[in-house]
Amino acid sequence: MRQYDAIGPSVTERIDSAILEAPGRRVQILANFGVGYEHIDTSAARANGVIVTNTPGVLTDATADLALLLMLMVSRRAGEGERMVRAGKWGGWQPTQLMGGDLAGKLLGIIGFGRIGQATARRACALGMAIAYTGRRQLTREEIGFDAEFIPEIEQLLARADVVSLHCPGGAETRHLIDAARLEQMKPSAILINTARGSVVDEVALAAACASGWIGGAGLDVYEREPHVTEALLPLENVVLLPHLGSATLETRLAMAMRAADNLDAFFDGKDPPDRVA
Repeated sequence: MRQYDAIGPSVTERIDSAILEAPGRRVQILANFGVGYEHIDTSAARANGVIVTNTPGVLTDATADLALLLMLMVSRRAGEGERMVRAGKWGGWQPTQLMGGDLAGKLLGIIGFGRIGQATARRACALGMAIAYTGRRQLTREEIGFDAEFIPEIEQLLARADVVSLHCPGGAETRHLIDAARLEQMKPSAILINTARGSVVDEVALAAACASGWIGGAGLDVYEREPHVTEALLPLENVVLLPHLGSATLETRLAMAMRAADNLDAFFDGKDPPDRVA
């Protein structure tokens, strides 16, 4: 912060008020490498004259693909099967071995219906799923391009959905949005998918829910205290755990880097960065 005019932080670097208020700061802009920026204290950045930008849009498809991957892995018990094969425990095809469930005809409930939530819904529609969502406002069919039911109350959405996929931002307002009480609202067969931010889910409560049969299973790509994963989740066969791969394609990470560079170019050309968030 004292040596450079600009820094490109990622989700692993927490930039709080103490860092932003430290004497001798040279940095003028934080060009975040990612769409989420709750790891940056934007209020402190504004107060100290530091601009913050992010990279919206470019990781939508990659993250939506991963959400669908997690749905399929959990519903078809693919994680269990892969571990069985690698451990040398597979004895050949059996008529009732690792029987999962179809996604076709099931209701996908999406919490957070922005770009990524809508992209995930479009992919789920192709599998024959029905869509319900909760978000800031109800959207028309013309706005989203497919049929989706707006359910304003999260508890009602949780009670009805067969799969719940989280696509809301992180931060203090959504911390533990999915807690023990809300997990108890879900169907015993329901699946929870999180490709948003780890802080949105109470991982201890989720582990208890999956272990006890409150819900059918979960697929996680993000965690509360990355890279630490709540230990109670690790032995659960009905939980799929991925190492934050949401945007991890060559095309997407390159697009993210170029988007961050575009914001830096604009700033140092004396223009307002296009993706400014603070």
